[in-house]
Amino acid sequence: MTQCSLRSTLIWFLFPHFLLIGAVTSAAYSKPTEPNLLAYLRLDKAQKGEPVLPFGLDGLKEETFIIEPMLPEGLGKEDEVLGKAIARDKFSAFRLPFSLNGFWEARVGVRTQKDPYEKSMSLGETRLQLELDKRWQRASFKITSDFLYDSILNKHGVYIEDGQGWLDLREVNFSITPTGFMDVKVGRQILTWGTGDLLFINDIFPKDWSSFFIGRDLEYLKAPSDAIKVSLFSKMANLDIIYLPRFDADRFIDGRRLSYWNALRNSLAGRNFLVYTRKSDRWFGDDEIAWRLFKNIKGYELALYGYRGFWKSPAGVSPISFMATFPKLAVYGASIRGTVLRGIGNVEVGYYNSEDDRVGLDPFLQNSQLRALVGYEQDVARNFTVGMQYYLEHTMDFKNYLRSLSLDANKADEDRHVITLRLTKLLLYQNLTLSLFAYYSPSDQDAHLRPNIHYNIDDHWAVELGGNIFFGRDDYTFFAQSANNSNMYVSARYSF
Repeated sequence: MTQCSLRSTLIWFLFPHFLLIGAVTSAAYSKPTEPNLLAYLRLDKAQKGEPVLPFGLDGLKEETFIIEPMLPEGLGKEDEVLGKAIARDKFSAFRLPFSLNGFWEARVGVRTQKDPYEKSMSLGETRLQLELDKRWQRASFKITSDFLYDSILNKHGVYIEDGQGWLDLREVNFSITPTGFMDVKVGRQILTWGTGDLLFINDIFPKDWSSFFIGRDLEYLKAPSDAIKVSLFSKMANLDIIYLPRFDADRFIDGRRLSYWNALRNSLAGRNFLVYTRKSDRWFGDDEIAWRLFKNIKGYELALYGYRGFWKSPAGVSPISFMATFPKLAVYGASIRGTVLRGIGNVEVGYYNSEDDRVGLDPFLQNSQLRALVGYEQDVARNFTVGMQYYLEHTMDFKNYLRSLSLDANKADEDRHVITLRLTKLLLYQNLTLSLFAYYSPSDQDAHLRPNIHYNIDDHWAVELGGNIFFGRDDYTFFAQSANNSNMYVSARYSF
């Protein structure tokens, strides 16, 4: 770990926990737990048979003092009742200065076939998530930390950027509403926008593709960003502006957990040939900015998007070191979402301008692209929902791309098509969810199936069974390269 990344790790890890310790200490010592004299006077009146005023009229709150039924005299229980009153009053004087939620989870997954480059187990971990939230009238502070034991990577350090090791710091942020038309959030946060269902065009915020493909909970598809988000509201339109002072890349597939197609070796690879990157991540030097202008018109959500930064997953290779790179990228797009017939429809488009290769002649860089999707979702029966999407990736300057290829290189199609299907059925008073999400690419001739069964046992316990099944014709296409990564997983979670 470099000195810069180590310093960033210590800042992100220690700072929020020092704030937490300070808050608890302040709560413990700011109000001494002295005996409540009014409570004792009330107990004394009750024992002497004197009239007692209703709660609220005598200066006491009902929740801070409860009179237990008095035993007959002579049984020697007066001291015990008084002791209970004192103990209860002391307990009521201490309150956590924040809300605390979270869960504990165990999750295990195995491959459905042998992969010569990876372990037979695809997933084996237990995690504890703690979410601390403190709210005021116009501000809030939030920390969400995952404490993880991962038997697959077996790394026990702290790696804040890629979420490996024993700590995954999901959120540490401060929000404030300085005026009625502005919200500001500063710090580590989960960012998302756009209309696609597990398809992303204008949502250029970091994703964790390894978590998505090995069967972690769907919330872990979204990786955190260190950002400043400003939201402005008006009658004409609303505007979100997000500034990331340092480039936040995807948590992409690098061979440590999942095998992949290595174009340099022209074969599949995994732990035998890890992906190493050369990433520009100087604070305030290699920064990113994104914006969204949106408005609701007669029930239809319209939005314009813009982004300037870098490709989030490696989209280039250094011809000298052969390390993967993140070329500069600008994205401009739009979307609309609203009621169509008896369901919800959406359309989204985006132009990806590869600024380091504007004409597509560099064989080591990704060409510019035009991306579009059309989606529709409808309840076709009681507690049964069907959703479908069509997605297109059109490569710009395709003739120049063909000229730049070497003779033995695998040629991509000018247009990549993907069709998705989502089926969701709720049973047993909506405690049991049966779902299937399927990707199929008619151009690549490959697919990815995500079956899932989720059951809420009660308000705290839930169990889940699911899988990721990949197959295809050619090893080098997007889904087919993960055929040996096909897996089944099971999990148990206790929420509190």
